[in-house]
Amino acid sequence: MHLVIMIGIYVTLSVGLNLTMGFAGVPNLGHVAFFGIGAYTSALLSLSNFPFLFALVVSGLTGATSGLLLILLTHELKGGYMALATLSFSSLVYVTLLNWEGLTRGTMGIPGIPKPGLWGVKLAPNTSYALIVLTIMMISLLFARRLTASPYGRLWIALRDNEVALSALGKNIFRLKAQNMMISAFFAGIAGSLFAHQLSYIDPSSFYLSETVLITSIVVLGGLASLRGTVIATIIILLIPEALYFLNIPAQYVGPAKPIIYASLLLIILIFRPNGLLGKYSSV
Repeated sequence: MHLVIMIGIYVTLSVGLNLTMGFAGVPNLGHVAFFGIGAYTSALLSLSNFPFLFALVVSGLTGATSGLLLILLTHELKGGYMALATLSFSSLVYVTLLNWEGLTRGTMGIPGIPKPGLWGVKLAPNTSYALIVLTIMMISLLFARRLTASPYGRLWIALRDNEVALSALGKNIFRLKAQNMMISAFFAGIAGSLFAHQLSYIDPSSFYLSETVLITSIVVLGGLASLRGTVIATIIILLIPEALYFLNIPAQYVGPAKPIIYASLLLIILIFRPNGLLGKYSSV
């Protein structure tokens, strides 16, 4: 049941990243920053006795606001420069979470985050929470599917394919990028909230480079601009490391092995299948 919940969380998180990288063609390596911001926002609000739904929505809005800030700082950059800037933003958020001890408790982390149940229905805690997470995941997928298939979503695809031509047609490139990044970051903030309540404890190490590698691997493996591919890749990537527990590998080596597996899988996909499993265009 824990794996089902984590798959639902990471599908929501990765769908948001695919909206930016796959549909709009923006090389965003700072998505994990919005994930962390959402997690800490929800944790702090919940421990201050705010309702779960309120904390969930505010986490999404905080993520979206951070996405707007990021695009304001980087909208004139392209390609590798944009990727480097977003990665730097992610590192900045990580360092802030690590050192702002008065708010985040730094390396001590935030324990005791409550897990909400399904209102009015008596189920096991994990079962109740799984239903909540999977419902939010399905809503996210449906929203992303309808949005990307709409005339507005086709503007994102045009932005990815030929920004100069789209600008020549009189479209506001900055506004399109800002709206795309804000929607993507909203997804990440929501996923961060769900993540915090599932684990009941968060610290800055959960939102570092290894998470960037993980979610980027999901999007590239599934295929850019493919929502169905994102779902399939999330299931594959989150379940592969579980096989390590059935091998005669000491427990202390399983954790460090996971990012190695993700990075290796990402390199293999980039080399041998740049379109991913169901991608609409090449990621390289």
